[in-house]
Amino acid sequence: MQVIRTISEMQRCIKQKRTEGNEIGFVPTMGYLHEGHLTLLREAKNENDTVVLSIFVNPTQFGPNEDFDSYPRDFVRDERLAKEAGVDFLFYPTVDEIYPNEPTIEITVTKRVDVLCGAKRPGHFDGVATVLTKLFHIVTPDRAYFGMKDAQQVAVVDALISDFHFPITLVPVETIREEDGLAKSSRNVYLTTQERSEASSIYRSLQKAKQLISEGETDPERVKQAIEDYLHHHTSGRIDYIDIYSYPYLTKVDHLSGKLIIAVAVVFSKARLIDNLTFDV
Repeated sequence: MQVIRTISEMQRCIKQKRTEGNEIGFVPTMGYLHEGHLTLLREAKNENDTVVLSIFVNPTQFGPNEDFDSYPRDFVRDERLAKEAGVDFLFYPTVDEIYPNEPTIEITVTKRVDVLCGAKRPGHFDGVATVLTKLFHIVTPDRAYFGMKDAQQVAVVDALISDFHFPITLVPVETIREEDGLAKSSRNVYLTTQERSEASSIYRSLQKAKQLISEGETDPERVKQAIEDYLHHHTSGRIDYIDIYSYPYLTKVDHLSGKLIIAVAVVFSKARLIDNLTFDV
């Protein structure tokens, strides 16, 4: 595995791989790798000749109340995990490398961002779209891999690739879960023992909602009420949101049909957990 820190070197290496006929798989991350990232890397390894992992804590997607400086970083550990996962190139640029000057052009995401977690993080997805536009141009992958745990981000990336005609196939990868169904997250360690036992109810509430719809329920409000009732009975957490939208457009639906996302956020004492299901009706 080769660690690359400059754009010019990354482009040179990709150009060489292209001349060799390689297909390129790309997994963009902010580092502090966990099982979800490693699953993306395994998928990329299975489907491509060359795998590029980027680690870049992107300042433009942090809001004024979100501390960029305290975001967890452990490059030595990440480098080891990347090597073990079979990564070919680890792109690890500095902020000055990616943002050398004050931008002349800004990217603003106007759809798919005013709901779910994006509703409380104005400007966040502008930063995501900006850095991905840069990384896509630098790495020029054939396929890019993103986890469905953050289904809203996948929806925004889908729009970015489509709107800007990137010759990239978006590969969404299913959420990695614990044995009891809880979505794996670095935040799970902040749960108390009691909260951890309750947290698996989040996924079960989504499954029950999906079952209701499969049995013929078409009213989104009734489905949301069923989720709310289940969570109130099975967890001590505070419900942040329960929403149902079309997917990937994230528009309101009055009648449950087509491709949908059911998404939930629950706040416990020291952790806010999100989960979702996407499926066709």
